Amino acid sequence: MAASAVMQSILVSSARQNACRTPANRLLPAAVQPFSRRAANFRVRCTAEEDQREPATPTSVSLPSPQPGPSPTPSPKMSTKLTDILAFSGPAPERINGRLAMVGFVAALAVEAAKGQDVLEQIGNGGIPWFVGTSAILTLASLIPFIRGVSVESNSKGFMTSKAELWNGRFAMLGLVALAFTEYVTGGSLV
Repeated sequence: MAASAVMQSILVSSARQNACRTPANRLLPAAVQPFSRRAANFRVRCTAEEDQREPATPTSVSLPSPQPGPSPTPSPKMSTKLTDILAFSGPAPERINGRLAMVGFVAALAVEAAKGQDVLEQIGNGGIPWFVGTSAILTLASLIPFIRGVSVESNSKGFMTSKAELWNGRFAMLGLVALAFTEYVTGGSLV
C-alpha cells in the first residue's frame, strides 16, 4: 500500500508539471505553478503485490474545490422544560432579572424626580404591590418565548442584540444597587 501511495504521488506530480507548462508560467517552479484543469481527468490505476491483492479501483485526480465561506451553523435546539429554562445557567434568570432591573431603575428615578422619595421610601409607601405585579407580568412575558422554543439570539438583529440586552440589564442591576446604597449613605434622595 505504501508503494501504491508513492507511485500515485509521483504520477500526479509529473502530470501536474507537464500540464502547467504554459508560456506564461515556465519560469515558476513546479510547486508554485497553478494546477491545470486538463490534468483533472488523469487516472491512476495501481495494483498491490501478490499477497496483498485488492481489487484495483480507478482513482481520479481532481482539483480541490474552493471551499465556500463557513455556512451558518443551525442554532442548537433549546429545551422547553421550565426547569431547564429557569436553571442557574439557563437562558431566563439573568434576562428576567436584567429586564426587571431596567424597569425598576427607570421607575425609581422617575418617582424620585416626581415625588422626591428615595428608593426605601418608595418601597415603604406602597411600592411592594407595584413591584410584585410588575415582576409577575415581566416574568411571564419573558418566559413565554422560551417555553415556545424561541431563542433570544434568533430575534436579535442590528443595534438591539441579545448581548446588548444582557449588558444593559447588568448595568441596570448595578445602578439600582448603587442608587439604593448612595441614598442610604447620604440619608436622602439622589435627585
